[in-house]
Amino acid sequence: MTTTIRSHPAEALVLAKIPEPVIQRASAVKLMIFDVDGVLTDGSLLYSDQGELIKRFHVLDGHGLKMLTNSGVRVALVTARESNIVSIRAAELGIGDVFQGVRNKAGVVADLASRASVAMENVGFMGDDVVDLHAMQRVGFAVTVPNAPPYVALGAHWTTIKQGGYGAVRECCDLILAAQGKLGQLLQPGRLPTGQTIQ
Repeated sequence: MTTTIRSHPAEALVLAKIPEPVIQRASAVKLMIFDVDGVLTDGSLLYSDQGELIKRFHVLDGHGLKMLTNSGVRVALVTARESNIVSIRAAELGIGDVFQGVRNKAGVVADLASRASVAMENVGFMGDDVVDLHAMQRVGFAVTVPNAPPYVALGAHWTTIKQGGYGAVRECCDLILAAQGKLGQLLQPGRLPTGQTIQ
């Protein structure tokens, strides 16, 4: 199988150690769906006497999600837990498709794809635990993190180097953008939307 030559140095750098079959899957993604706990966060749940108090998000992940959206890839969050913190973070990032308290993630993923008129081979899903497996098995590009259980990793097409909550989502976003030849475009002066801050 021949390896595609990328036109921008940043894309070549991102894709240098990525297997070509993974690049091909990432290049087809039109809808990318992310779990939250353990993916966008490190999985820690900090409680006060009044209930859940804090989730920790990484600024690089937030900017990666914005770049993905700005490049034309639709982004959604699907999580088994419910938290107002997730709603706040999604609003900051301009993510409108947010589904919380979901046990049947595969069903939500299929419904999202149908409503967006996107074939399942053009859908990506990033998860880290057993509740994510069925969704991962249905999509064209399944991603997980290195601290996921090994039997979950077996259901993924690719595992990030960075752990959940520490830039793993940004790593995934950069891979998709580079595979689609969009990362270099976003790095050109004036290509990022004006008035946006890195989140």
